Amino acid sequence: MSRPTRVHAFTDDALADHDAVAVAELIRGGELSAEEVEAAAVARIERVDPDLDAVAFKAYDRPRRSRTPQAPLYGVPMLVKDNTDVAGMPTNHGTDAFRAGPARWDGHYAAQLLSCGATVLGKSRMPEFGLNASTEFRTAVPTRNPWNTERSTGASSGGAAALVAAGALPLAHANDGGGSIRIPAAAAGLIGLKPSRGRHLNGEMARTMPLNIISEGVLTRTVRDTAAYVAAVEDHWRNPRLAPIGLVRGPAHRRLRVGMVLESVTGAVVDEQTRAAVEHTARLLEAQGHIVEPVPIPAANSLAEDFITYWGMLAGMAGGLGRFAFDRSFDATRLDGLTLGLRKQFTQGGWARLPGVLRRLRRAARTYAAAFERHELILSPVLAHVTPLLGHLSPTVPFDELMDRLQRYVAFTPLHNITGAPGISLPMGMAREGVPIGVHLSAAYGDERTLLEVAFALEEQTVWPSIQAPFEATADDETSTPA
Repeated sequence: MSRPTRVHAFTDDALADHDAVAVAELIRGGELSAEEVEAAAVARIERVDPDLDAVAFKAYDRPRRSRTPQAPLYGVPMLVKDNTDVAGMPTNHGTDAFRAGPARWDGHYAAQLLSCGATVLGKSRMPEFGLNASTEFRTAVPTRNPWNTERSTGASSGGAAALVAAGALPLAHANDGGGSIRIPAAAAGLIGLKPSRGRHLNGEMARTMPLNIISEGVLTRTVRDTAAYVAAVEDHWRNPRLAPIGLVRGPAHRRLRVGMVLESVTGAVVDEQTRAAVEHTARLLEAQGHIVEPVPIPAANSLAEDFITYWGMLAGMAGGLGRFAFDRSFDATRLDGLTLGLRKQFTQGGWARLPGVLRRLRRAARTYAAAFERHELILSPVLAHVTPLLGHLSPTVPFDELMDRLQRYVAFTPLHNITGAPGISLPMGMAREGVPIGVHLSAAYGDERTLLEVAFALEEQTVWPSIQAPFEATADDETSTPA
């Protein structure tokens, strides 16, 4: 096996190998200035982006800086995903179908995001309308995984994941409508928390959906950064119908009952390396005193097909209403093969099924909740197999073949978007291909705190993969290496 090409930006500058919490503390203490940190981040992005192609829009000359020095993450540099409006920056949703002008004002969620105090340096790339599980395009170059530049960095928050994993940024905005925080986190060795539905303010697209499947968040390299961000934006706005998360600072040392799921609603077979990472995590949880036992999938057999129908409806809305929803210049003939295929599939029969689909998808939350009458957590893979080579999930692949490949890959994460439950991806293994393997923990609706506490405990017990460390295959080069 050839040695994978790794790309990272870690160096002896103002950012060093600090996480976001450390950077903010150094700025507050006067040891660093926000301007020094911003300059270091720009230099790092410029160093790695020619190899990664992760940036959708650069705002280096006019960054969005916080005017609130007391904000928890004041001065920390980040990028916002290209489906969220930030005043003065275009929002193009990863598509060639139109060219957006600068947004006139911040989107609904952007104001909450900006309240944490971060400096926004631009927009990160995403696949068209966030529909794909790889950040690849109809004609443009793909976004590459910094761990192995021949492989996908996941999606739809793929650009954000590439930059954080490469050390160009401590954290970056992401959102999740079918796994789009957790999938790139798994592919790039990051922490990716998908919050409960309604935990944060809804963005513009979420507000138009008959069933909101989108949650907002960030991708980070440390659990404390994820916890700090969640607490910071909760200070700006908190849903009164959900118990507050607050600032989680470490493990809780409670004994939990954990259900383990290794079968998927799509019928996808989990590959050997991914299964090994999940089982390794189960052993770590048992060593902490938790009870881990196999459980059935907390979902109806129809869930996968129903989600695809709903997915097709969203593609149909994007393609059919593009001139009204996005820009008058919208040209549907420039949509990629996945969007067009989903739209066609839906128009050829999806409309008739939609009422029943929506009823079943709404009922899914009750089926899921029943699993937590006995267990506090469910452990599973994030994805059914290791992140693939670029091209495997390209929108240029014939539609039927691409859909088959997606169902064999994205086999676990959509459940939590449908039910509104929280889930987190943690980097618990390394594959022989030189890329990390993510493991998924999910909890009852509204219980992000337990996910963060257990994530802290696992972070203490193991060592996350390091992109700065030399690649080491296993002795027989056939099995995954625990992190």
